[in-house]
Amino acid sequence: MKSLVERLPIPASTRVTSFFKNRRSATLTLLGYALVWSLWGAILSSCSSEESVAVLGDWKRRSDFEGVARNAVAGFVLNNVAYMGTGTDSDNNRLKDFWSYDPARNTWTQRADFGGEARNAAVGFGIGSKGYLGTGLNTNSDRLKDFWEYTPTTNSWKRVADFGGTARRNAVAFSVGNKGFVGTGFDGNYLKDFWAYDPAKDEWTKTASYGGAKRLGAISFVIDGLAYVGTGNNNGSAEKDWWAYDAANDTWIEKGDFESDELVQRSYGIGFSIGNKGYVTLGDGSTTVWVYDPATDDWYEQGTFEGTARQYAFGFAINGKGYVTTGSNGSGRFDDLWEYDPNVEQDTSTN
Repeated sequence: MKSLVERLPIPASTRVTSFFKNRRSATLTLLGYALVWSLWGAILSSCSSEESVAVLGDWKRRSDFEGVARNAVAGFVLNNVAYMGTGTDSDNNRLKDFWSYDPARNTWTQRADFGGEARNAAVGFGIGSKGYLGTGLNTNSDRLKDFWEYTPTTNSWKRVADFGGTARRNAVAFSVGNKGFVGTGFDGNYLKDFWAYDPAKDEWTKTASYGGAKRLGAISFVIDGLAYVGTGNNNGSAEKDWWAYDAANDTWIEKGDFESDELVQRSYGIGFSIGNKGYVTLGDGSTTVWVYDPATDDWYEQGTFEGTARQYAFGFAINGKGYVTTGSNGSGRFDDLWEYDPNVEQDTSTN
């Protein structure tokens, strides 16, 4: 049988040369097309990848607060239950009702009214199995310094030693170990002093003053025994500095510098800690959620709050999730409750 080359109607040498030239040309053409499609595929894949990048930090609406909508409340967390109350309603009436929220059951329960005068702009903290609440403004807008202890097992309030500093509003509070700490705020002047409360002795002791400027409306949270305090307002200027308080050594340590990016500059925002990270959002800043990593002393963005922007809200964290409720936006008060999971991809379409 004749070969393919022998059957072609042109000289063999010419046929062989032409055969391989055409084949090489076709191969180069195919390689060219393959390269083009490969490049387009990479571009399209890149675009698709960018569009599908997961944004962690999802918000889910939970059971609305059952009291009247309000802002500037105070509260604390005890044994995985949040307690909060006081504040002002939409008519600026000061309140003294008190409530608890159990995330495991997603339910609110009304508790005994706060033991002191109705008020707003107070502070609270929890130590062991008891909560403490004090300072703020009463119905006449007088600044207060009384402090009260709440016992959940008896659902009762008891007055304890008055706050050691001057009567004030919009201070900041936290607890480390077996002591509570209250500082900054406004007593007619902007403040930066701090005081520690020892429930075993029922007494207040002056501690090192805040490391930054005077302020009111700051936020705080505690991570691994260190308290972190920052933001707030000083004479009309929103602050962005950040400090850690070492209670064991009674010292303040200056942390991340935000001079160039203004990440956390705001006042009347909320903050809470989950694991070894801190979270800040809302206030007169934005709805962006900023995460603080103490290990690197750095901040990064992680999604946005999915409710309405607001100030004077109440924030707390329980069992790996953060919560935001109440607050105001200038024209109204809120009673919604939002749960934040930092490990779930944000999906705004479900809210």
